Amino acid sequence: MMLRRALLVAVAALPLAAGAAFAQFPGQQPQQQPPCIGEFTKLRLDTENKAKLIQEASKRHATPKEACRLFTSFHAAQTKMLKYATDNATWCGIPPQVIEQIKSGTTHSAEIRTKLCKMAEAPPRPTGPSLSDALTAPVPNADNIRTGHGTFDTLTGAPIGK
Repeated sequence: MMLRRALLVAVAALPLAAGAAFAQFPGQQPQQQPPCIGEFTKLRLDTENKAKLIQEASKRHATPKEACRLFTSFHAAQTKMLKYATDNATWCGIPPQVIEQIKSGTTHSAEIRTKLCKMAEAPPRPTGPSLSDALTAPVPNADNIRTGHGTFDTLTGAPIGK
């Protein structure tokens, strides 16, 4: 449960960091964007869409197997965006802090993906009896209980026996 909450927070923050960093491009106006910025925007939107899918899966408590698949897809989209930003940093004028934010987000999502996929591969844990099962268990039969014959029988007042 705690892992799902952590995933929700992590996934919400990762694309937003790239979006906020993208907004820091100096002096770029929508009419003057080079074509590389359009491609970077497409990659960022793809990453954000995959993050939204993870958020939806987290809200409906998806299985670890499904979460692993979604995070693998999300990590691949982040890696593609990082590669594009790194390869075209000088040509597009992408600031180094944007690349660092994307790189840290990619590293964080890789760690989460590894944990989730290990959980998905592990066999399901056996569930024990619930509290209601324990409380509704059959009561032992009082006819077959013998008193007064044990070593520490304190019901009759003799702590060691007779």
